[in-house]
Amino acid sequence: MADDDRLFANIRIVLLAVTAVVQTGLNATWLVQHQRDYRPAWVENTAFATLALVTVVCAVWLLRRRPLPAPVAFGGAAVVLAASVAATAALPEDGFFLDVHWSFGLVGWHLLVLLVDRLGVLIGALAAHGVASVTQFVLVGDHDRAEVGGAGVVVLSVLGFQAAIVVISLVLRRQTGLAAAVAADRDRIATRAALAEQWERDRRQTFAGQLGATLPLLVGLADGALDPRDDATRRRCALAATQLRRLFAENDDVPDPLVHEVKACVDAAERRGIEVSLAVSGSAVAVPTVVRRELTAPLVVALSHTRTRARVSVLRTDQEVRVAVLADTDPGDGIAPTSPLVRVECDTYGPRTRMEARWKPN
Repeated sequence: MADDDRLFANIRIVLLAVTAVVQTGLNATWLVQHQRDYRPAWVENTAFATLALVTVVCAVWLLRRRPLPAPVAFGGAAVVLAASVAATAALPEDGFFLDVHWSFGLVGWHLLVLLVDRLGVLIGALAAHGVASVTQFVLVGDHDRAEVGGAGVVVLSVLGFQAAIVVISLVLRRQTGLAAAVAADRDRIATRAALAEQWERDRRQTFAGQLGATLPLLVGLADGALDPRDDATRRRCALAATQLRRLFAENDDVPDPLVHEVKACVDAAERRGIEVSLAVSGSAVAVPTVVRRELTAPLVVALSHTRTRARVSVLRTDQEVRVAVLADTDPGDGIAPTSPLVRVECDTYGPRTRMEARWKPN
């Protein structure tokens, strides 16, 4: 449950309890005491029973901390206002805004219960309730200054107090929204920091792994243990260069990372004088970084063994992503990389080797 929903659930329960206590503890007493004053009494009793029924119906949702459905809230508000008009119409001429006029203050509490989370409708309903009661008071007959002054005091005090509850609800709602926004910002910042830390850690580990494979090669070249003219040494250098070039491309912010990394591998091969053609089909597909590494791994190996010419293709669909290479390699190279994340196929046709990596999104 969101903070805003939790706030209004608590407010509604408090208002429901206040309404039930006011209705049974105070207004029921006045209703019984003034039975002989009403014209007729059954209208007042029916109005009271109707308001009590609305309270019970609201309790079905509110005690389970659920918001009132719109039909219940709006229909209940219409019933409450109608009961208020009926109860006010049965008052004696000199009973307006006194103890005998029990419905005036009670109806506002029912409207708060029904519409507290629909503040615009609530303000309109409270205004309609006040206007209707004052209109009925004016239409009854002439009133002296004392009666008008007393009625004004009651109307302002009752509706003012209930309006204050509306204002408090608005303030609480605004503060809750601000607190939720601050918490969300704090969580986003913490998440970004954690992701940045994880990304930095992964990048360091990846670089460490690549450099760990490259450093022995550099050491062997530096101390003369490896002959740069040897074909095996040159292939190792080509493999390390292509791996590092693809690794650098992995950290670039581009719209299509997979094709960008494939192009980096192709560029490394072309710098060695290899003639490479690249064909890309299909629109960009979101491929995780670790999967892109596995998809391009066979390409890296094949291009590092290529003697003169290679043909690279990338195919993307919603069902599958493929990276394939057909290259001329030395017979007996025996290149057959494997991957735990993608399916790799390797076939040799005389001096040419075809390698393809396939990945199916879940």
